[in-house]
Amino acid sequence: MTGLLLGLDGALGDFSAAVGDGAPLAQSLDGTHALEGGLGLIQDVLEASGHALTNLDGVAVGTGPGRFTGLRIAVSFAKALALGARLPLVGVSSFDILDESVGADGRTPRLTIVSGRPGVICARRIDASGARTACGPVSSALARLVEPAEKSLTVIGATEDVLVALGERASSVLPIASGTENVAVALLRVARRSRPLLSAHALRADYGELPAARLPS
Repeated sequence: MTGLLLGLDGALGDFSAAVGDGAPLAQSLDGTHALEGGLGLIQDVLEASGHALTNLDGVAVGTGPGRFTGLRIAVSFAKALALGARLPLVGVSSFDILDESVGADGRTPRLTIVSGRPGVICARRIDASGARTACGPVSSALARLVEPAEKSLTVIGATEDVLVALGERASSVLPIASGTENVAVALLRVARRSRPLLSAHALRADYGELPAARLPS
C-alpha cells in the first residue's frame, strides 16, 4: 500500500502511532492508557505531521499476536478510522514488525518471539522449508519449533526465560534484541509492501494463546 499512511500498534507493549510517506513522525504511550488516550495520541501525531485524517491514503495496524487488550484496542481504532474515512486498511503481523525492526530478513533459520503474558509466548520459525508458528507455555511452544541439539538458530525478541529454554535445545543461539525504533514506524515499512484488504471487516486479529476461561464460582 502506497501513499500517506497512518500506522497503529497495541500488541507489542506500548500503544504506538506513526504518520508519513517517507520518514514517519511517531509517538507512543503506555499500553495501559491506550483506551483512554489512544485517539488523542493519533490526533496529536496527525497534527504534528501537518495532516488530517482526510489527507491519508490508508491505515495500517498490527494484527498480533501480542498483548490481548492492546491488540483489541488498536484493531478497533484502525477499523473505525478506516471505515469512517473510507480508507484502505492493511494488517501487519507482529512477527513481521519485529523482523523488520532489526533487519532480520535473510537470516535463517530464525525464531521470532512475541511475549503476550508471563510464561506464554507465540513464536514463528522461518527456515528453508517455510514458516511455522506455535503458541503456548514457553517449553511446549519451543518444542514444536526447535529440534533437540539444533546447531544454530537466530532468535529475535526473546526474553530471558526463552533464552534459558532454548539453551537446553540448541547448541548455538544468536539472540537479537528487539529494536529501539518506534514499533509503528517498522509497521509502516512492512505495510508498504503489503496489499490492502478488500474490506476493513475482513481484518482478523491473531490473539495467539488466549487466557484460559474461568467459570464463575
